[in-house]
Amino acid sequence: MQPRTPLVLCVLLSQVLLLTSAEDLDCTPGFQQKVLRINQPAEFIEDQSILNLTFSDCKGNDKLRYEVSSPHFKVNSDGSLVALRNITAVGRTLFVHARTPHAEDMAELVIVGGKDVQSSFQVVDSDRPEGSRFRLTGKGVDQEPKGIFRINENTGSVSVTRTLDREVMATYQLFVETTDVNGKTLEGPVPLEIIVIDQNDNRPTFREGPYVGHVMEGSPTGTTVMRMTAFDADDPATDNALLRYNIRQQTPDKPSPNMFYIDPEKGDIVTVVSPALLDRETLENPKYELIIEAQDMAGLDVGLTGTATATIVIDDKNDHSPKFTKKEFQATVEEGAVGVIVNLTVEDKDDPTTGAWRAAYTIINGNPGQSFEIHTNPQTNEGMLSVVKPLDYEISAFHTLLIKVENEDPLVPDISYGPSSTATVHITVRDVNEGPVFSPDPMMVTKRENISVGSVLLTANATDPDSLQHQTIRYSVYKDPAGWLNINPINGTVDTTAVLDRESPFVHNSVYTALFLAIDSGNPPATGTGTLLITLEDVNDNAPFIHPTVAEVCDDAKNLSVVILEASDKDLHPNTDPFKFEIHKPTVPDRVWKISKINNTHALVSLLQNLNKANYNLPIMVTDSGKPPMTNITDLRVQVCSCKNSKVDCNAAGALHVGLASILLLSLLSLACL
Repeated sequence: MQPRTPLVLCVLLSQVLLLTSAEDLDCTPGFQQKVLRINQPAEFIEDQSILNLTFSDCKGNDKLRYEVSSPHFKVNSDGSLVALRNITAVGRTLFVHARTPHAEDMAELVIVGGKDVQSSFQVVDSDRPEGSRFRLTGKGVDQEPKGIFRINENTGSVSVTRTLDREVMATYQLFVETTDVNGKTLEGPVPLEIIVIDQNDNRPTFREGPYVGHVMEGSPTGTTVMRMTAFDADDPATDNALLRYNIRQQTPDKPSPNMFYIDPEKGDIVTVVSPALLDRETLENPKYELIIEAQDMAGLDVGLTGTATATIVIDDKNDHSPKFTKKEFQATVEEGAVGVIVNLTVEDKDDPTTGAWRAAYTIINGNPGQSFEIHTNPQTNEGMLSVVKPLDYEISAFHTLLIKVENEDPLVPDISYGPSSTATVHITVRDVNEGPVFSPDPMMVTKRENISVGSVLLTANATDPDSLQHQTIRYSVYKDPAGWLNINPINGTVDTTAVLDRESPFVHNSVYTALFLAIDSGNPPATGTGTLLITLEDVNDNAPFIHPTVAEVCDDAKNLSVVILEASDKDLHPNTDPFKFEIHKPTVPDRVWKISKINNTHALVSLLQNLNKANYNLPIMVTDSGKPPMTNITDLRVQVCSCKNSKVDCNAAGALHVGLASILLLSLLSLACL
């Protein structure tokens, strides 16, 4: 519906605050009266006292400061509130904040009288039909947050029911319409925008801490260290949120109480002292703490403040080279020993947590055999000089090393390594009684197995490294697993005390291993160990044997093959295969058994006719290829079984069947002896 006549809106708003009170104590820090009322005059006159505020921190009010929420007023040191210029209209409420190092408090000044007293505004429609009513809708009325505003349906007066907070909601979009007595809309709705005017009721806050900045020592004056930025919840379009920064305190205050400066508008912290004063090694503490204050109202005394701590670390640069604490170091080490022999100490004024302090050592002379190494102790920065290859007193009793030290990080251009960055280490090698050394080690000899007992294998030779001591050496057997050897204690001659058998379980891959000792005449005596490896050449001293020695066959079998035999020999080629397989015919009936060669190591035993159920001994003769050859006769026991209805019955039924009764008797006697 189109309105017949425009609605004329006039908005007069103010905030409503809660009253606070304090207990009646002998001395309660803060304002003695926290809510005061001011009757608004036609005009506040510049510098004319409006009222007096009473504040006490119960400790003398030292360094008392007042801050007023309006930039048009101030509170003098005596507590009198005055205007900074002539003012005809102000808001409904002022806030005064008082603070000392011991206490702080807030007082509320409520301005009453004048046009602002009703906290309301009037909606006017001169042509409104008689009997019509006003209706108000929107957020803050019938939508969340509900009930903040209400309208007098008869007069059109809009009022505020509770305190408004601009930082919660800065504007409200309402709608006004007129209705008849039945609620039917006559005019509107017409938008009504309510703007909440900001008051300076929010302090600046630093949200991004902790604030830590770093600056290199010796940096030029004006070097930017870091930026401090505060936040103010008040209206950024007003001075209520216009911030200015300053440094309230610097700790420590040496060598200058003003080491840094902060840009009042940007919050950039920069150095203001000369590079010479910014020397980490001469500073009492390379870490500074600054109390940074942000003040709104563009830094005016009436502005609210917030503080934060900025930590500034003076970082080290490598402007000091490491220096040895001594020009020469001494060390003593026993020959044959390894490990750390001396710790080299250095001094460096740079920061121990950086590569500008950490040392790196190098042996630049005196180590041609690479017998020495040097490493840095990460905790102490000392150079740990070690022997990594045993030293020999008889070769050299003294060593001299030249060592240099540098930092992990490079030095700054105007600093260099001097003579104090090198040192000499004198090392004395102490003689010890070393054990004799066999040469060669291992000792190796090749012999045919089965050589006669007492045969000389070789003469062991051990020498004493302690050539200057002229000691004698005696020999003895240390490990001889089979007990085959003997060594002459004086001259080291090794001979046999038993037959050397290549097929012995103590021989591995045709090699027998024994250990001997050489003991010098020192005090105490020292011992050396030598190894003897005897390679045994094979002799054809083992007859071949067959497997298996038991076989089964059915008495009605159509396939008369009995078993495939495999021959083996403990000797080595050529004393093994090809093997020759034969049936020892003098003891076996003709035209019953047959043996056929399959390959060099296998043969097939078969029947020429079916046999009755019984056990049969078949003598198999196997001959190897050695020169001279060796032959072995082994009885193959063949069980002829009854195989009917898928059942095999191999129980012997009757006597053994062989060619001759004498052979049967011999076989029975052999079984009895097992």
